[in-house]
Amino acid sequence: MTVVAPEATGEPKKKTRKVAAAPAEATEAEALAKPKRIRLKKVAAEAEPAADATLITVDMEAERKKPRKTKPKKAAPSDSVRALLDLIVKTLDDNKAEEILTIDLAGKSSIADFMVIANGRSGRQVTALADYVVKAVDEAKLGPCRTEGKSAGDWVLIDANDVIVHLFRPEVREFYKLEKMWQADFRPDVE
Repeated sequence: MTVVAPEATGEPKKKTRKVAAAPAEATEAEALAKPKRIRLKKVAAEAEPAADATLITVDMEAERKKPRKTKPKKAAPSDSVRALLDLIVKTLDDNKAEEILTIDLAGKSSIADFMVIANGRSGRQVTALADYVVKAVDEAKLGPCRTEGKSAGDWVLIDANDVIVHLFRPEVREFYKLEKMWQADFRPDVE
């Protein structure tokens, strides 16, 4: 291994020592073991590689023992998100949606803050409920809504940015059991 000495600039030289090469009879497992220290050469971009090289020593054990940065906990939903959620739930309730369920997704997913799941009695009512929700959100100017599945009317998904709405026919909701997947205490059915 070649050690490059720092340039004489009046700064005290850092002590470096040569690392002995592994004995020839070292096993493959020892060769694959994690090194305790790694030495890297850092080269200035405008200089030639050998002219202005400095030696950097990284202590891998110390790097492994450093505490990892944790993601900050998701902040409480803002007033506009709460207003959007309340508007959607009220619109569904006013238009006779059944079994309205609200699930808080904080800490579970980054796709939205809340999920609303509701039933319509028929495919036609599911489509009408989706239209009512999209119209109410647009009139309140709480953001654009994107929909999927309106043509079939079995399962309509409405993405209102911070609130995801799933509208089902009762049989389809029973088949997918979407609310069980998102609840914290979900346990698969034991048969």
